[in-house]
Amino acid sequence: MTSTSTEALATRSRISALKAVHFGKTSHIGSSLSMIDLLAVLYGSVANISPANLDDPNRDIVIVSKGHAAAGTYSVMANVGIIPLDWLDDYCADGAHLGGHVTSLSIPGVELSTGSLGHGLPFGLGYALAAKRSGSRRKIFVVMSDGECDEGTTWESALVAGHHGLDNVTVAVDRNRLQSLMDTEDTLRLEPFAAKWRDFGWEVLDIDGHDHAALIEAFKRGDPSDTSGKPRIVICNTTKGKGVSFMENQVLWHYRSPDDEHLALALAEVSAL
Repeated sequence: MTSTSTEALATRSRISALKAVHFGKTSHIGSSLSMIDLLAVLYGSVANISPANLDDPNRDIVIVSKGHAAAGTYSVMANVGIIPLDWLDDYCADGAHLGGHVTSLSIPGVELSTGSLGHGLPFGLGYALAAKRSGSRRKIFVVMSDGECDEGTTWESALVAGHHGLDNVTVAVDRNRLQSLMDTEDTLRLEPFAAKWRDFGWEVLDIDGHDHAALIEAFKRGDPSDTSGKPRIVICNTTKGKGVSFMENQVLWHYRSPDDEHLALALAEVSAL
């Protein structure tokens, strides 16, 4: 896919996510909207994962450690055909296929149930180390929130990846700078963020997380033919609630679901993108 195609995928996915969260009366729409662009690029362009190769042991692995943004994750997966689109119609209903956190239970293409933050990266490194030792050329992509970089497991994993030279790993951090109730820097200061990762032995790219051409280029640098010997992290500077003006940079929409009026307004804005 070109950046134009992935942008169209992102728009469709924003619409799906808004409708799903509205139906389920659930939270985390702001978190979902901030990372839909990077997920659209991964699933729609860069990662070798598709409905046709889910059982291929050499396909790429995408782990969404930011599991509370399930509506955004499932919307992208549904819009590329990995899961049925109509599964979103009863999102979070009792007995539905899809719940409010990413889960590996009976969901094709999901390797790990997430939402308890800090577990996606160490799990992904297990895949990466196994791939290195078996000679597999599969790539491992881990999507993280900036808030989960408060977790000790994140930095333990950063040490492990750098030590073992896991250059088949690309991490994308959704750097929207808001978590739960306030700014990340007021919760627990992360800056200088890029410098920390470099000091742990990572190759660091710092980009606009809504620029599809930049995302495609950054994620392609994770190709294992590029033997830099370093894992890669792409700091994706994003806007929480991206695409819906009244949700952008508003902590309120970390927990709130859109009512009928808000949904209509949001869909009108997203459809105009």
